[in-house]
Amino acid sequence: MKLKSLLLKPFYHVESGSDQERKVMKSAISLAGFVVFFDLLSKVAIVEVLKNPGTRISVIPGIFDITYITNKGAAWGMFSGKGALLLTVSVVVFVLITFFLKQICEGWTERYYALLLVISGIVGNSVDRIFRGAVVDFLRFHWQNKIEWPSFNIADSAICAGVFIFVLSMLIRPEKKKKDDSQNAAGQAD
Repeated sequence: MKLKSLLLKPFYHVESGSDQERKVMKSAISLAGFVVFFDLLSKVAIVEVLKNPGTRISVIPGIFDITYITNKGAAWGMFSGKGALLLTVSVVVFVLITFFLKQICEGWTERYYALLLVISGIVGNSVDRIFRGAVVDFLRFHWQNKIEWPSFNIADSAICAGVFIFVLSMLIRPEKKKKDDSQNAAGQAD
């Protein structure tokens, strides 16, 4: 129990409409803005420095390279050539998260950060799809060029981290109690 409380100490519950919630939202939005800026800046740098898709710079030989790859699909190249569909799905997810953010987060601060990380990743990759026609990926992990994890970028990392944090929060946080359940229980006690 102590480990769980240590892990969750920086994460707390805020009331809807409170000053605390506004501070959390501003902080999470700032983080998302930073991620989008850094993602887009890193992609511009990769395109300018490496020039040609397929170019690689070994950072940790046999383990990690910076590479310039364009991806017209989603993760692992799935849905390749379906950029319009992927952009549409991204816009729908963006709108749904934005519209239902408070309800989805249920006041848990880590969920605000998690969902805004997802939004920042959506924005970063959507900008690429709109202006380049493909997403620039540049982080490549592999083992001696024999075992390879597909190349990815900062936006992809933000989406994965956000989903991971959100799922973890859903697993360890208690369910939100509905007023009706507590009123029903009180009525049965009479």
